[in-house]
Amino acid sequence: MVTIKKIAEEAGFSQATVSRLLKGDSTLSVGEETRKTIINTALSLGYDRSKIKTTIEKIALLFWITNQEELQDLYFHQLRLSIEKYAQENNLDIVTLKHEDGIESLPKQISGFIGVGFFSSEETKKLKARCSNGVFLEMNLEPELFDTVKPDTDQMTRHAIDLFLQKGYQKIGFIGGAYHNPDLARDEEDTRETTFRHYLAKKGTLDERYIVSGGKFTVNQGYELTKSMIQNLDDQLPECIFIASDTIAVGALQAFNEAGIVIPDRLELISINDNEIAKFVSPPLTTFRIDVEELAQTAIDMLVNQLIYPRDITKTVLVGAKLIERKSFSVK
Repeated sequence: MVTIKKIAEEAGFSQATVSRLLKGDSTLSVGEETRKTIINTALSLGYDRSKIKTTIEKIALLFWITNQEELQDLYFHQLRLSIEKYAQENNLDIVTLKHEDGIESLPKQISGFIGVGFFSSEETKKLKARCSNGVFLEMNLEPELFDTVKPDTDQMTRHAIDLFLQKGYQKIGFIGGAYHNPDLARDEEDTRETTFRHYLAKKGTLDERYIVSGGKFTVNQGYELTKSMIQNLDDQLPECIFIASDTIAVGALQAFNEAGIVIPDRLELISINDNEIAKFVSPPLTTFRIDVEELAQTAIDMLVNQLIYPRDITKTVLVGAKLIERKSFSVK
């Protein structure tokens, strides 16, 4: 058990100072270096973070997602709320900045940041010059500069294909959005689509007719892409479809319902995210549950680790997912 006495001995300050600081005594006046030394010593010795009642560090959430994108994709909304929650639980004072604020608005006293959204290489390098500690969620064009935490969507894609093949399906389709490259200011193939193509080609069952993709990950985009697939293939639709996100899947279901195509009788669907809406659409979606809380907590833990134990190398953490079986696809 880590005691106040042990922390005081290691940090080189009196037990009274250490105790008052860790208890959040607002009348205590100590310098910033003293505060950091005591807190970092306590944490490095394994002191329970929940017992520290003073602000440990000030960090920024760089939320490079527009208000419209957050409204259209509940995943990003849930991610923002979870990051803010875990920052507060870890006694981190967090300020949220949007893309329109710019890198220049990052406060000087910030110890680290969590980045969500599409950051160009230039923006990432500017961040490194201003703040050496940071973690990117999802996208990171400069992984040698900052840590990365992201859901393992490549493995989810391969898992979905394996499930389809196990049921004897050979005509496997894909519906997905595009990745917007901020460096080139253009849309490119998303990694889920890339993995889908490579893995099906390896299995010898890739058919380009069954792939429709492009645009943003929105309900309307899913609707339009699926309408295009239905119009182009008519009665030659695939037996099953892997859809890159629940939001796209909702639009796809609308298009299939309009065309009188019954899911899962005519074809089966698997998607990704497990947003709240996934269980309320008709039919309810079988989908990979991305644990947003785990992503947020992992990002905060990695940032805190950087602050306590500085290192020269970066880390990339892939977070797995659990398949939630509902009516759009049955495993058996």
